[in-house]
Amino acid sequence: MDSRCSSSADSRLTGRGRSSVNGTPLYARVESCEAGEKKCISDVRRTFCLFVTFDFLFITLLWIIELNVNGGIQQQLDKEVLHYNYRASFFDIFLLAVFRFSFLILAYAVCKLRHWWAIAITTAVSCAFLIIKVILSKLLSQGAFGYLLPIISFVLAWIETWLLDFKVLPQEAEDENRYQCIVDAAERAPLMCAGPLSDGQFYSPPESVADSDEELDDKHDPEIGLIQQVM
Repeated sequence: MDSRCSSSADSRLTGRGRSSVNGTPLYARVESCEAGEKKCISDVRRTFCLFVTFDFLFITLLWIIELNVNGGIQQQLDKEVLHYNYRASFFDIFLLAVFRFSFLILAYAVCKLRHWWAIAITTAVSCAFLIIKVILSKLLSQGAFGYLLPIISFVLAWIETWLLDFKVLPQEAEDENRYQCIVDAAERAPLMCAGPLSDGQFYSPPESVADSDEELDDKHDPEIGLIQQVM
């Protein structure tokens, strides 16, 4: 897309100021679209990345609160991390949030993917892990956090999927199609609108044949030639 913003595209702006769509000059629309294309990341994609970051920070905050409530952070870290137990620890839910954050930011912020396969992987892994953990573990007997952390992690994963599939990718595809349509219209505009005539386009008509014949007759008639010399 950045190639469309090169000098070859800028050179086609000559003469577009006389053409307009809905009262807006085409060159102004092209420049506006080119400015949007030159952004490092689109607004809707940036919103998605912010939500992914919120997902990670929110799960981290809930896990820290859970550690502090159940006997102190240092003691619970030793219990849940150093002596990890799949059936009783919330540490793996935190690691699942780290996985989602790292994978999605790498895919959609760094690599700028325009496909849903990355979000499909994170959502599938999150759902499968959380469902199995809820069935096999003893989290539900550990109070409110036993319900809260798995449910919130599950919901946030699906909200991320909805944002990407229904907001980010369709909006970016629409913006790209709009840009291409405006560029195509601007390229056709000089062909439909004739520009002002330059000085080189004005010319004098050639001398008529009748005037040439009269000059030849004057040269062959000596009396007329003598009169012209006297005068």
